[in-house]
Amino acid sequence: MALTAGIVGLPNVGKSTLFNAITQAGAESANYPFCTIDPNVGVVEVPDYRLEKLTELVQPKKTVPTTFEFTDIAGIVKGASKGEGLGNKFLSHIRQVDAICQVVRCFADDNITHVSGKVDPISDIETINLELILADLESVEKRIDRVAKLAKQKDKDASYEHEILVKLRDAFESDKPARSVEFTEEQMKVVKGLHLLTTKPMLYIANVGEDDIVDPSSNEFVEKVRAFAAEEGSQVIVISAKIEEEISELDDEEKRSFLQEIGIEESGLDQLIRAAYHLLGLATYFTAGVQEVRAWTFKKGMKAPQCAGVIHTDFERGFIRAETVSYEDLATYGSMPLAKEAGKVRLEGKEYIVQDGDVMHFRFNV
Repeated sequence: MALTAGIVGLPNVGKSTLFNAITQAGAESANYPFCTIDPNVGVVEVPDYRLEKLTELVQPKKTVPTTFEFTDIAGIVKGASKGEGLGNKFLSHIRQVDAICQVVRCFADDNITHVSGKVDPISDIETINLELILADLESVEKRIDRVAKLAKQKDKDASYEHEILVKLRDAFESDKPARSVEFTEEQMKVVKGLHLLTTKPMLYIANVGEDDIVDPSSNEFVEKVRAFAAEEGSQVIVISAKIEEEISELDDEEKRSFLQEIGIEESGLDQLIRAAYHLLGLATYFTAGVQEVRAWTFKKGMKAPQCAGVIHTDFERGFIRAETVSYEDLATYGSMPLAKEAGKVRLEGKEYIVQDGDVMHFRFNV
């Protein structure tokens, strides 16, 4: 699925350090604003314990995880919507992603400059969110000017859109993002067509110091970010970008040992990848055979033929039916033959809505 999450934040909050850890791509990281000018794109594997279990059951020749894409976007500063810093270039990069992961600095370090001179995560969040709102306000106001003329001529479509635009403008003028405004399903079709920055779902990443990662609740900055996010219904992932960068250089066994040593069950990056994946409404189904066990990404709500098309367009075009069993049932019974004997394997048709964790074998004829 060609969906991507953009990593944003003020300069020197740990964005590029985090991106390096996610992708091991070596995006330049330096202690001054704007060291990342062009967005870096990296593809990561989506961690999934179910894939490991299926591999154990099937013993395939190879195992292929599904992947997810992150884009590292250069630091935003106050006034970006008016061209400050690298301004509109940054905003155009954000416009191209489907969800926003906002890195927030929740650590004190006199050796790392903060763009505003002090560590204040809520002020940082409000700075970025306001710049996105102001950029959207400018877009909506321009659109209102064009649509208002048609609305005066009794154009029904224009009048309908004008009403929506005014509602958005009122929200922006109250410093509220578009995603906080309630619209009907029909109205959302118009809103989506506007390609606004603040309709994109938001995930907050609280970047803490190495000493705070075991018990982040003791960090007052983290608790402030959690309270802020809770008010708007957003999720917070706590990570130590520095630790994650170190972990990314280890092999799997060394990684497990390191996490045990510092008292963490799972790396922050694994949590972040899964959270961003689900933020976009993505899910995973599996194909499992002796040649290959593989995870595939699909958008929640997709039907069986569309999911078959994720593998190859011919699968969708010639779709007949899908032999389907849930991961839980297959893991419980230990094999497809035993799951079939227990009546857990189903033949699903064109209207079947694929569920996260389905193990599928598609039948098609082209």
